[in-house]
Amino acid sequence: MKADIHPNYHMIKVVMTDGTEYMTRSTWGKEGETLNLDIDPKSHPAWTGGTQQLMDRGGRVSRFQKKFSGFLKKD
Repeated sequence: MKADIHPNYHMIKVVMTDGTEYMTRSTWGKEGETLNLDIDPKSHPAWTGGTQQLMDRGGRVSRFQKKFSGFLKKD
């Protein structure tokens, strides 16, 4: 293996949006720095089960739904 190509791992403190903290190893920042998260699994809709919204720009979604509305239905 080549020497000196791997990142330097060190301990940092991570602060979640609700104020909880934990220590972890990372290549981010310098030894002992604090990483304050703006979005984490406790607040992001992808993890909290937020409702999904489709953006219909130019009627693309509605045209697709109209075109394929009865595609899989068995009559």
